[in-house]
Amino acid sequence: MPTLTLDDLHAWLEQRRRDGQVTYDPQQRTVAVLGHPETLAVLGDAATYSSDLDELTPDQEDFELFQRGNFVRMDPPRHDMLRRLAGQAFTPRVVANLEPRIVEVTEGLLEARRGERGFDLIEDLAYPLPVIVIAELLGIPAEDRPLFRSWADRLFERDDAGPDESLPQLANEEAVAALAPAIREMNAYLLAHIRARRAAPGDDLTSRLVQAEADGARLSDEEIVGFVGLLLLAGHITTTATLGNTVLCLDEHPSAGADVRADPALLPGAIEEVIRLRTPFPRLVRRATADTELAGVGIPAGALVVPWLAAANRDERVFAEPDRFDPRRTPNPHLGFGHGLHFCLGAPLARLEARVAMGILLHRYADIAVDRARPASFRNPWVMVSPTSLPVAVTPADSMVGR
Repeated sequence: MPTLTLDDLHAWLEQRRRDGQVTYDPQQRTVAVLGHPETLAVLGDAATYSSDLDELTPDQEDFELFQRGNFVRMDPPRHDMLRRLAGQAFTPRVVANLEPRIVEVTEGLLEARRGERGFDLIEDLAYPLPVIVIAELLGIPAEDRPLFRSWADRLFERDDAGPDESLPQLANEEAVAALAPAIREMNAYLLAHIRARRAAPGDDLTSRLVQAEADGARLSDEEIVGFVGLLLLAGHITTTATLGNTVLCLDEHPSAGADVRADPALLPGAIEEVIRLRTPFPRLVRRATADTELAGVGIPAGALVVPWLAAANRDERVFAEPDRFDPRRTPNPHLGFGHGLHFCLGAPLARLEARVAMGILLHRYADIAVDRARPASFRNPWVMVSPTSLPVAVTPADSMVGR
């Protein structure tokens, strides 16, 4: 398959939109949902559109172990119980209290590049920053982050997704076999960490999880594996994507970039606009639990329903000039973090990390430009919209020279 770009994805989505905001393929029993209000309807109705896709996944013991605590693929009431437990790591107070540590880590990572006129934004900042923060929250050694990255790369660098597919490649037997070794490694690593914390609890989220009661019972070590693994992976990949995508957007739109640099108050809005235009996870998958109808399109029970967040975020019925990058866009009801009971639990942390890191970057460097003399690399945008390598050329701010 040739290398696919984000422009390819958006062109493909707009071509599909010509057939309607909701379309049903009876041969594949798959529904594509492209419109913003229609996506809201799907994500806001967990009873009709289930997140539990286990019956569509081939049996495989490593996946089954991970899924025991993966509340993203669960429906209420089990989802609600596990989400309440996870929520203790992302309360407004906990997240706000992380800001000094995020500043410290960001400054330390950039200080290591002092005197250099270029570096890889992903390798040197956008990946290590959120991994260090989430690993510390979980009590996992942050120095093991090369291992965490290898898992994320194997799970999210997929070549079997693209414009020629009819069904979302959820997990056919071939895909499961290819991914199982990474899942097995991750399960074993996390299980050892969880058992160590049960034997000798510390002051971290994993220790709280092994001691917490849910519906009157303690979670087993095996139930906590997928729970901690989800937080570890989801707790960093969205921030990594958002930081890389923000630098790309500011580089591609220099006038808007100059506005943000001149008025730091625009930075939070600019980050929201980046998430809208470069939605990290372009689609979700649900399963219809009963015969239903959406935007006049009949959907049979059991059909796969695919809300395309990347398309909903460019619905011209909701976003004026949807392809324009506008840091001042208000309101900006993008769905980059989802919607409803599965709204991204780590969204406040991702927003804080992106705002802090970008603020420090803009303060330390008078100019940050994508270095087109060195090749950048990207994930398959049908799976995730994120650079995996992003060389940048930088000019230190006057205030940083000689420090």
